Amino acid sequence: MAKKLIVVDDDLYIRELYEEVLKDEGYTVDTASDGEEALSKLKLGGYDLVLLDIMMPKLDGLGVMDALTKTPPPVKNGPVILLTNLDHDPLIKDAMSRGAAAFIIKADITPADLLSQVKKYLGETA
Repeated sequence: MAKKLIVVDDDLYIRELYEEVLKDEGYTVDTASDGEEALSKLKLGGYDLVLLDIMMPKLDGLGVMDALTKTPPPVKNGPVILLTNLDHDPLIKDAMSRGAAAFIIKADITPADLLSQVKKYLGETA
């Protein structure tokens, strides 16, 4: 069965690019354009991997992580990889301390790098 991922980013271009790259690799991909939409989907659980933007309207990535910690989904979600354009931002450190597995600097990553990171955190060979 295909692994189920969610891409959460308010940037339509990033969201569509990541979705296409991941679907081409055979993953089932869901998307959300802001933190509130993401939270409603993540509350149901069952995602093997979560790609979560930190800076978003309505509810940021940290808010999503906090809400899921307070009220865990019935089916646990897999690791959270943060998406950001902020390299040395204290928010990254904060999010990592709250349980994020890793972070990706969007401006520095190619589609091949994205797949490599996804496979790594899904326990697949890159």
